[in-house]
Amino acid sequence: MPVTIRDVSTILTQPAGSRLIVVKIVTSQPGLYGLGCATFTQRFHAVHTAIEKHLKPFLIGRDVDRIEDIWQTSMVNGYWRNGPVLNNAISGVDIALWDIKGKRAGMPVYQLLGGKCREAAACYAHADGGDRNEVLDNVLKFHEQGYQHIRVQMGGYGGRTSRLRAPEGAQEGAYYDPREYARGVLDMIGHVRANTAPHVELLHDVHERLVPIDAVQFAKDAEPFKLFFLEDPLAPEDLEWFRNIRRQCATPIAMGELFNHPREWTPLIQDRLIDFIRMHVSQMGGLTPARNAAAFAGMYGIRTAWHGPGDVSPVGHAANLHLDLWAPNFGIQEWCRFDDRVSEIFPGTPEVRGGYMYPNDRPGLGIDLNEDLAAKYPCQDEIIDWTQTRLPDGSPARP
Repeated sequence: MPVTIRDVSTILTQPAGSRLIVVKIVTSQPGLYGLGCATFTQRFHAVHTAIEKHLKPFLIGRDVDRIEDIWQTSMVNGYWRNGPVLNNAISGVDIALWDIKGKRAGMPVYQLLGGKCREAAACYAHADGGDRNEVLDNVLKFHEQGYQHIRVQMGGYGGRTSRLRAPEGAQEGAYYDPREYARGVLDMIGHVRANTAPHVELLHDVHERLVPIDAVQFAKDAEPFKLFFLEDPLAPEDLEWFRNIRRQCATPIAMGELFNHPREWTPLIQDRLIDFIRMHVSQMGGLTPARNAAAFAGMYGIRTAWHGPGDVSPVGHAANLHLDLWAPNFGIQEWCRFDDRVSEIFPGTPEVRGGYMYPNDRPGLGIDLNEDLAAKYPCQDEIIDWTQTRLPDGSPARP
């Protein structure tokens, strides 16, 4: 007799800065349940509604073993597909079903994917600062903790604008000057590179803050620093410009956290225009499509670097880790360094020691959720400021 889905619930919690969405699938087998990440922190109400009002009625009574069938039918049941709200909702279900599958098999999920290619996943930490010396100090601190890969930023995404002259009556927003940012960050990267050991790998995230031609120039100017990768130099709307970057420099490129549709990453992989895929696993629809994308990228010599900020729940980070341990083409894993409060809410949160993320080898994803404790930190509604980005003259810009 098959084990079926008896209930689907959505847990919303905000123990730190980001609103987290976790899906819990309860099965017909007593005590057996799975957890999945559906976190779309900026639109958490919409994902919650999609799960509770649309996916849940569709899923009740279905066989938990039929992961692929459930993913395929969930994706097309709403007819329109591959948007961030629906993809995150489906991801929560998909990851939870993989968690259940592992628990039923008595194996960690990485075993179901094909087994380990490594014992732990190398991670990178984020070193920010108000000026180049503060960034360097933070880089050295992370290196002392064992991190060999460190992402360097200065003043946040787009940098702090020191000479902003907005016109009278300009709208409020998160202002930045793209060209000032580019000059300042290139100077900072050069300073850090000159004052760290050659084996310390440096990364940087442009966060699509430059117009395409300036992004090409930035990638060329960064080439002497031999970055481990340059992240998101272009927006998803400007994919054709990756060819210009590739023709003019050898700076490794990572791309993908805003991708929803396979047609966004497929041409970049096929034409070898990027070096790392770093999709937000819940936004692309879960473990099932991420496994397929990793295998596809591996055929072209492109490595993985899954998105792993604070607005990926610990359940999502656990899913990332299982992919990292399995994928022969693993590259690096972003790690946001959760505090003890988050780890208390999510027992089994992956541990990072000496710059490596280790699994706990429990069946499934190896992570649980203290729902009573999570409920003490309800999600707060807010109008998000950092995505209201503007150029010096007040024009709206991509965040």
